Amino acid sequence: MPTVAQHYNQTAAHGHLDGTQPAAPVVLMVSGGADSTALLVLACTSQLDILDGCGKARIARERLHVLHINHHLRGAASDEDEAFVRQLCDHYGLPICVEHASFTDLGGQNLEAAAREVRYAAARRYVRELCAEAGCPRTAARILTAHTASDRAETFFMNAIKGAGPAGLSSIPRRRNIIVRPLIDMTHEELCRRLEVAGIPWREDESNQDTSYLRNYVRHRVVPVARERNANLARTLGATCDILGDEDAFMSQLAATALRQCTRRQRPGLVVIDGTRLSAAEIAIARRMVRLAVKQLDPEVRLEMRHVETVLACVAAGSGSLTLPAGIDARMEFGLLALRTARARETLAAGWLAVPGTMPLANEMVLEASLMEIPAGSDCVTLARAAAAEPMQVGEGIRAVALVDAAALGYAEQDVVRLKEAGGGVPAEARAARLWVDAPEPGDLMCPLGMHGRSKKVSDVLGEEQVPVAERQLVPVVRTAPSGAVVWLAGIRLDDRFKCTASTRVAVRLVLRSPVDEAPTAQSPGVR
Repeated sequence: MPTVAQHYNQTAAHGHLDGTQPAAPVVLMVSGGADSTALLVLACTSQLDILDGCGKARIARERLHVLHINHHLRGAASDEDEAFVRQLCDHYGLPICVEHASFTDLGGQNLEAAAREVRYAAARRYVRELCAEAGCPRTAARILTAHTASDRAETFFMNAIKGAGPAGLSSIPRRRNIIVRPLIDMTHEELCRRLEVAGIPWREDESNQDTSYLRNYVRHRVVPVARERNANLARTLGATCDILGDEDAFMSQLAATALRQCTRRQRPGLVVIDGTRLSAAEIAIARRMVRLAVKQLDPEVRLEMRHVETVLACVAAGSGSLTLPAGIDARMEFGLLALRTARARETLAAGWLAVPGTMPLANEMVLEASLMEIPAGSDCVTLARAAAAEPMQVGEGIRAVALVDAAALGYAEQDVVRLKEAGGGVPAEARAARLWVDAPEPGDLMCPLGMHGRSKKVSDVLGEEQVPVAERQLVPVVRTAPSGAVVWLAGIRLDDRFKCTASTRVAVRLVLRSPVDEAPTAQSPGVR
């Protein structure tokens, strides 16, 4: 987002603010209609501001390239559009690239949205090819579209009718990355008059009269009525869109900063957010934080307001879950909001393990946790060693067992007297225990048992245990919290900081077992 100085001094800037090279391609998207025909003519004969820091300037002819998409939606008329654009390029000596599109499967989109997606995808491909040939960075290129102030006003009304926030009401931006709209301050009528004066023809699309399309309905029914009260409607709304766009960008920047500050875990397919901080945020920022977090998982997902409000309702309640578009799972529990893609739910073990409780894992295993009172006079170190050997002794699908000192985890620090006062069972304070379970993260460190407090990379531990790289994401990592210390590399190594000692009075018993085995109905001695 520009600062005040950048906003008002942009047209006076000299040189190229983003390092644009003279050979960087400028692709004109030309359909053959009045607006895009005017764009081509003005690019060749006049000055345009393509927002590269130079203000209005002539574009070197060797930089100009034309892209035309033949959608084949109007039969012979579509081929005539293509022929017209080719003839126009021949007249002005511009190279042209024509791509053909078909729409047999819209994937749930309306035709207008699908056609727009095809056009921009083709433009991005063409720019990549041209930049590779010119040997220049893609950020130096420009894709110019012929959107006008009239289009902007129509989009404003369309989004208002459908329901939209500031992002939708800011309508068509002047620039989005390398896509620039240099005609955004001119109306369709002004461009038509320019072409008429110059004696330059253009193509008309008869479907533009069909008011069953929302844009055409707005163009022919809504805008004329609004213009009766404001003859300068397009420019007035254009100024409104600029203000809304600048404020929306600023709010998005605030939301992005807030999201970074309260993100507790992030990896492909998973974002974990501090629910307490999210619920304390201003509602306008919180809504954007949810949208940004979902966009990090899937940039193509479009959330409706009802989705965002339901997520925030779960956050406010402290619990709840729902499925968002694209199968993204949103789940609020234990003070954290976890967002997972459908693929991540299949391949990633991530979530809270209550103590006592069980958790199914993505590698078709089950992780169990229970609290265990150490009987008076018993040596917990001996019990821990016996537990570690339990899978080899009894089998029954148990893959690994570990005893963890509950006090080292920060809970169950009460003494034996309090245990007895609780009726011989585990006190309520200890029952609030929970552990976070997910997959190994790059940079994870632990202090493997037996190394006397020295740290080691989890990846190195897995390598020493000869766990294949392809299988490491399926190894459950038990942690104190989403960004907390590693407690147990399940089935492989316990962390030395959480081992049981002679003074351990309450332990957490962790069991990794096959999901086909039924959970034990009877507790082993000492487990309460």
